[in-house]
This record gives sequence, structure tokens and C-alpha cells, in this order.
Amino acid sequence: MTGADGAAAEPRTADRAAGGGAMAVLRAGALTTVQDLGRPGWAHLGVPRSGALDPRALRLANRLVGNPESAAGLEITLTGCDLRPTRATTVAVVGAEVDVRVGARPGDSGRPLAVPGGAVLRIGPARRGLRCWLAVAGGIAVAPVLGSRATDTLSGLGPAPLRDGDLLPLGTPDGPPAPVDVTVPGAFPTVLHLAVRPGPRQDWFTPAALDRLLGTAYEVSPLSNRVGARLTGAPLPRAMAGELPSEGLVLGAVQVPADGQPLIFLADHPTTGGYPVVAVVDDVTPLAQARPGTTVRFHGPQR
Repeated sequence: MTGADGAAAEPRTADRAAGGGAMAVLRAGALTTVQDLGRPGWAHLGVPRSGALDPRALRLANRLVGNPESAAGLEITLTGCDLRPTRATTVAVVGAEVDVRVGARPGDSGRPLAVPGGAVLRIGPARRGLRCWLAVAGGIAVAPVLGSRATDTLSGLGPAPLRDGDLLPLGTPDGPPAPVDVTVPGAFPTVLHLAVRPGPRQDWFTPAALDRLLGTAYEVSPLSNRVGARLTGAPLPRAMAGELPSEGLVLGAVQVPADGQPLIFLADHPTTGGYPVVAVVDDVTPLAQARPGTTVRFHGPQR
């Protein structure tokens, strides 16, 4: 393997789980990270929860391979990845619509798949949606940080995003795969309808701004990531000038920077910020599959 500077790239090997084998990363793809259900309870120290952008998808993948729901897996973004286990194992892929191959044979998403030791597991680019989650029997057994194995792309906590040549330790399987023939595929709407509640700084915006937020459509920007979904559309005019002292932020906070374009904070969001928060989204999970250009419309919680 060679690095960006042309020098030989050395595989990064995380802490090994005794007897569990490992997963070699042949092609890491655009952004593949280790994720579990996150590290709640540390926001007062400036550490967000992080974790899978769609916790329900990761829980399902873990159940399919016989893991506890909290086991760490991989979150794979858009372009897919290629992996090779050193031992025979069972995997499950849930989320975006992708092609899965085990060696030369095709595999199904949403079902437990047997992967022989040394076989190449190929997860193709997403045809619909944006991210998928891979669970492996025994879980990805990298060393936990503050009780979680999740990669936090903002703070740098947890393992770094995967690179070609990495070797990921696998834990010892806990139980047999689930006896499942098929699971219901996910939905990938072109328009997301997100319920919002009033934010703590709604009074910093004009009545026209609030009407715009609930009455016009926005689009997901290509600048979106695990920190936040940036939106483009009608700017939200402020009623109050000046700047706020930094104050606490929560998952789903709709912050409005100086350009008036809303930003919805996701799993790797900062715990404080200085721009006013006009609203809070009840459930940000649908944004995990929102490609750039996806339409977003906001509505009140009673709709």
C-alpha cells in the first residue's frame, strides 16, 4: 500500500480481541467509520454523543448477526468498501441500497451472510440512499474511548476513519445469526418532512423568518457531513443583531449562521455554539440517507 505522499503506508492495527480474528480493509471508500450507539452523558465536558447516524439500522444489523445491539460496526458512506476477514464470520448490511458480494457470489442486504475466512466482502456504491451499516459477528473490537468505540469526526475521539490497509480486530461471537429470510427495505424519499419544535432563540428571528421555515422547501447542501446537514434555500432574516455567547446545543438543533441558511446538527455536533437556534428537529434519522439535493420541508410537531 502507498500513502498520499507515495511512501509505503503501514496498516493501523487497533487493539486485538483474543481469538476473534480481524477484518482487513482493502478499500476504505469515501468515508467509513467505526460506530456504535455513541457515548452519552459527556456533553457537560464538551463531548457529544456521536454514534451511528441511524441507530435503528445499526441495531438491526447487530441483531441479524447475533450481536448485542450496542456492538460496534461500520458506517459506510456512498462509495462502499472492500473488506477481508481473517476468519469465517457472519455479516449483515442494512441501510442504503447497495450491491453486496462475497467472493464471486452475490449477497443480500438485510440478511445474515456467511463470509469464509480470506474471502473478499465487497459493498458497492449506494444506488439509493447515502449510508449503510455493516455488523460483523462479535463486533468491531477496537479500544473504547469514554465507554464507546464510535468515531467522532469533529473531536477526533475514537478510532480514525478507515484507510486502505487497516486491520480491525473482531470480538468473539455471542450467539447464532438470526433466523431471518428477509427484512423490509428502507425508504428513500426525495422529500423529507421533518417535525420541529420551537428553539430557544426563536425571538431572534422575524415573523417572516418563522413563516419561511415552515412554509418553504430547502435542499440538502453538498457541504453536509456527520456534524450537520447544511441546507440551502430562503434565508431566515434576524430580528436581533449582535452575537450570542456560546450556549448548549442538542442533537437536531437548527442553527442559523450569519448567511441565514439553516444548519441541522447531527451526531458529531459540537456541544456549544454562538449562532441562534431557531428550532429543534424531533428526529434527525431520515437525514442519514439524505443525498445532496434532497428536499427538506419543516412542519410543527402536531402534523
